Amino acid sequence: MTGTRTRQPVPDRARKRAIRALAARLGVAYSVAARLLADRNPPFTDDHRAWIFAAREQRTFHARVTDTRLAADLPLGRAAHLVRRFPPLRAIGPLYAGEARETVIAMLYAVLLHESPELLPPPGELAWAAGLGEESAVDLTCAAVDRAARLLLDEDRWRLWARIDAAVAAGESAPDRRIRDAAITLGRVLRSTSLRDSVDGARHILDAVLVEPWEGDPPGARVVTDGRLRTVTGVRWEHTGPPAGYDLD
Repeated sequence: MTGTRTRQPVPDRARKRAIRALAARLGVAYSVAARLLADRNPPFTDDHRAWIFAAREQRTFHARVTDTRLAADLPLGRAAHLVRRFPPLRAIGPLYAGEARETVIAMLYAVLLHESPELLPPPGELAWAAGLGEESAVDLTCAAVDRAARLLLDEDRWRLWARIDAAVAAGESAPDRRIRDAAITLGRVLRSTSLRDSVDGARHILDAVLVEPWEGDPPGARVVTDGRLRTVTGVRWEHTGPPAGYDLD
């Protein structure tokens, strides 16, 4: 008697193939590729961006602490950290783009340092979170100031530039040398660089960092709505709570 042998299905066979393919493509360990595919960041259709995420996954503890200490340094350090953490996504978009997005984010923080210093986390709490080497710990500590910075971008653009000018001018004469040096640096860039093309990229970055604790969809994520595959291009926020909605393309 003859019969047809059937191949027993292996759970998650397709997922494992995808992990192996991504690991081979990026030249990283299987475990790193698995974490990348499980991440809620936008899909890895951009090889350069995927490689950057893979490299970050393989950092030593010392490197992670160095990064989180930078992330806790407002205004300049945190802006630099976020721009490195969320690089441009060119395969869909472009999103997270703009040469001056680091400066835009730093200027938003500068406005808050000037107008709403009560939003800043206590220095001791921030230093403790930074020492853990976990970005999520610093994100949680900076959640209020990150959200306030993001909400500034929903305001009238001309009024925002006026507030940035005022904050930089005040910072340049501040008694705190760290704030003064940051303001001088930002003022120099403000007077010599066009920032308008980087505002959307700054918004995407702040949306991405804010949406992570809520396990929401960052800009660039592909979602299905009404049977259509669409791309998240922005996240809408209230002053508190989870995302209030998404902008889709």
